[in-house]
Amino acid sequence: MNQENSVRISISNTIRSIALNTFREAVRDRVLYNLVVFVLLITACAIFLGDLTAGQEPRVIVNLGLSAMLIFGAFISIFVGVSLVSKEIEKRTVFAIFAKPIGRGEFIVGKYLGLCLTLLINVLVMGIGVSLALWYVEGGALVGSIWGTIVLIFLQLTILTAVAILFSSFSSPALSALLAFFVFVIGNFSASLKDLATHLGSSGAKIFFGIIYYLLPNLAHFSFITNAANNETPPAAMLGGAFLYAVVYNIILISLTVLIFSRRNFK
Repeated sequence: MNQENSVRISISNTIRSIALNTFREAVRDRVLYNLVVFVLLITACAIFLGDLTAGQEPRVIVNLGLSAMLIFGAFISIFVGVSLVSKEIEKRTVFAIFAKPIGRGEFIVGKYLGLCLTLLINVLVMGIGVSLALWYVEGGALVGSIWGTIVLIFLQLTILTAVAILFSSFSSPALSALLAFFVFVIGNFSASLKDLATHLGSSGAKIFFGIIYYLLPNLAHFSFITNAANNETPPAAMLGGAFLYAVVYNIILISLTVLIFSRRNFK
């Protein structure tokens, strides 16, 4: 029993070390520095939109800020997520890494958690930027309604990160980024795909779109930006369901990634 506990502690420490190292690499690559530009843009919008939106500037800022947060985070998830594995392979550093007592599963999980930590910091800073802009234009009446939506955005980005890492485990960086982007777009319009499948007369088309709907992640579960602009907060049931959906989907995706990556030949 003591030996099993020591093994678990060792694995946990290894994953934590890889995750923290991944976060430091993201900071050194200046991923987080772009947040300064984002915050300045949102602040500028808060100043200049007042005369253009006829008193609707808080709603515009919420829509603009949260949408930009989602898109900005999606690009980080896709492009950084794709490069996490491919960069180590191209630089041949995987041989030095796996020469140590580090398993391929620990490597993948650590890289994934490290990028999720990077995304968390990004989302928090961007959320603070949007909140400050709202405080500036209307005293912060909508500030409380946006943070539940920000949680949903972060959960969506964790799934997109897992998708990007999965593709990068067996494909080229360019193709992996393209496929991950397609998943992001299709996932956000999955409800429309389901409606399209029900209205199509062809049984083959129905089966095809039905497979896409159930196979790809339904990112529409995390969509609440328009509601937040109307001073609505996500219900607790929605937040809980989205959290469970993200956890289960991420476990499946990372498990598939570990399975594929463990069989990959680097020679």
